[in-house]
Amino acid sequence: MSIETELSREMRFVVNENQTGLRLDVFLAQADESFSRSQIKNAIEEGDVTVNGKLPKVSQHLKVGDVVEIHLEAAIDALAIPQDIPLNIVYEDASIIVVNKPAGMVVHPAPGNPNNTLVNALLFHCKDLSGIGGVLRPGIVHRLDKETSGLIVVAKSDEAHRGLSAQFEKHDVHKKYVALVWGNVKGQSGEILLPVGRHPVDRKKMSTRSRRGKDALTLWKVRERYGVATLLDVEIKTGRTHQIRVHLTERGYPLIGDMVYGNPSKLQTVKDAALKAHLKSFQRQALHATQLSFLHPQSGERVVFTAPLPEDMEKLRALFRAIAPVPAGNTGLLNWKDKLR
Repeated sequence: MSIETELSREMRFVVNENQTGLRLDVFLAQADESFSRSQIKNAIEEGDVTVNGKLPKVSQHLKVGDVVEIHLEAAIDALAIPQDIPLNIVYEDASIIVVNKPAGMVVHPAPGNPNNTLVNALLFHCKDLSGIGGVLRPGIVHRLDKETSGLIVVAKSDEAHRGLSAQFEKHDVHKKYVALVWGNVKGQSGEILLPVGRHPVDRKKMSTRSRRGKDALTLWKVRERYGVATLLDVEIKTGRTHQIRVHLTERGYPLIGDMVYGNPSKLQTVKDAALKAHLKSFQRQALHATQLSFLHPQSGERVVFTAPLPEDMEKLRALFRAIAPVPAGNTGLLNWKDKLR
């Protein structure tokens, strides 16, 4: 089977006199009959529709001259195909499979990434996954960004899918990360409680200033300091898109290598030639999902999985250590106040 995709659509409409007073969703449904009402509603709620450059409400009434812009991802009208792609499997049984995902791998097929995803690899390895996520997201109960490495759990049965999804909804899944950020972070630990939602202008980004932002809580602790950069242990209590990246950037400490939220000028603060050369070749955000804990959907017992830093981040860490040696005893994962029981 093959996957057929179309490019995403960007459309622009100008309201005329005959359309004055129409609700936004009604206007879009009339403007292009290929839009379904649910598709329109989702696009507005996700921040993919603007009126005069601003995020509107579904019920907003339009006036003559209003400029309405909409971005829609193309649908993929086929099944994901099994592909023989190597997997770093941390754990597997009849209900679940836990994988250490490499940076650069997309979790599931989407426009622009129809193949070579984690789902394609899992379908080859497992032959069958939970069907609750649909034909393009079988077994997927949570995601990691393409350029974030680390642990992800996938459901092999519908029962496991329902059990894991319920835990994610209740925030009963514990997710811990290691992040390497620019700057000498102030303090030893803290929390960031800011809503995260679609960026009001750039739909590819998330923001803490979105009108439709959802509550998001990030906890952090300093593991190592290098002067121009800091290695952090991070735990998220919610799972918003780009949450860690957005929260740390908001605090003035963007992730090293982040092509969306990062600050390329930070590279100029590095004087060491070897470190600077490696940083220039480090083409992904320095973020790794290092620990994942949840109640096993079959046994009900809490399970904890860990994944060491990948080679690229470990090399970066070693180069930073070379220019700013870490005090003895300050080299391991810090204990959390709310550590797992």
